[in-house]
Amino acid sequence: MNNFEWHNPVRLVFGKGTISRLGQLIPPHVKLMINWGGGSVKKNGVWEQVVTALAGRKFIDFGGIEANPQYSTLMRAVGIARKEKIGFLLSVGGGSVLDGTKFIAAALEYSGADPWDILEKGERVEKAVPLGSVLTLPATGSEMNGNAVISRQENRQKLAFGSEKVMPLFSILDPMTTYSLSPRQTANGVVDTMVHVFEQYLTKDVANPLNERIAEAVLKTTIENGKKIFLEPENYEIRSNLMWSATMALNGLIGVNAAQDWTSHGIGHELTALYGLDHGQSLAIVSPNVMRYKKEQKKRMLVKYARNVWNIQGSDEDAVAMAGIDSTVGFWNSLGVKTRLSDYGIGEADFGFIADRLGGNGAKIGENRDIGRDDIASILRMSL
Repeated sequence: MNNFEWHNPVRLVFGKGTISRLGQLIPPHVKLMINWGGGSVKKNGVWEQVVTALAGRKFIDFGGIEANPQYSTLMRAVGIARKEKIGFLLSVGGGSVLDGTKFIAAALEYSGADPWDILEKGERVEKAVPLGSVLTLPATGSEMNGNAVISRQENRQKLAFGSEKVMPLFSILDPMTTYSLSPRQTANGVVDTMVHVFEQYLTKDVANPLNERIAEAVLKTTIENGKKIFLEPENYEIRSNLMWSATMALNGLIGVNAAQDWTSHGIGHELTALYGLDHGQSLAIVSPNVMRYKKEQKKRMLVKYARNVWNIQGSDEDAVAMAGIDSTVGFWNSLGVKTRLSDYGIGEADFGFIADRLGGNGAKIGENRDIGRDDIASILRMSL
């Protein structure tokens, strides 16, 4: 194994009734802003639990953070937070609300002229307003990492940044808050969890068998419970397993010492920015075709994945690898997730634009930094 360093300071508070812990977890005497999304938290009882737990605390709330949080919306929140001298941010909702909250936290302390530079130019986040989260949708793993993805509609961009400075001080995960999720939201979360693992597991060998086995355990747990959840949407154990799997998929543990890919996410972000696809939908389209396109380079792990996760046997490694990919696609289709661009009426018109944005000027992506403009266009054509 190579040298590595891993640090995760997030306090994770998991289980029934844990929203009641909010008053103990948020520092006293700070002025608080609570961020939320489309309003589901005010319909499913979560908001009432939050307000009850914060009885006696002063706060303002900012709603309307989108499923793909928009820069313009978040900058409105930044303006309000500055005016109100907010000292702590609380995200109540899914990973997108939390991503938006992380950006608000960083932008409030940013000393440059334009906070968008954090995303577009990779400007370092030196300081951030402290934040916490109440998670209601398991998918992104944002509750236990320092990553965030933000969209800017006028630029047709969806960009990511990461910093330990925006890792939540705490995240509350009560699986009962996920009972009201729609089948589409639940299925997208399953896809997102699995692809997060793929980006860190289906890569080149770095001699880390323990992390490979942890990754396989997350995948198997997600698949097993993903098959059951639509039959029992209010089964607490099933919801708990999916929620914990989503966190484990991207809290940094399985990425320790891993050669990470993120090609599927890079292309998927472009599809979301251009066509408004859900994040999970875009990943379900792209990820299988990244596997197919890079099958030779990823063969060792694709075979291991097929054998250890899907129990596919056989001596022909090419056939085993392809069967594992096909099993993945079949599973996602069984959840109602489409896996072709043509399923959404999307054609080749923007392929060159996407390939130029990700692979222009000789830029390369992937764990081997060998996926360039022409490769990206080829993966997109395979995804039709």
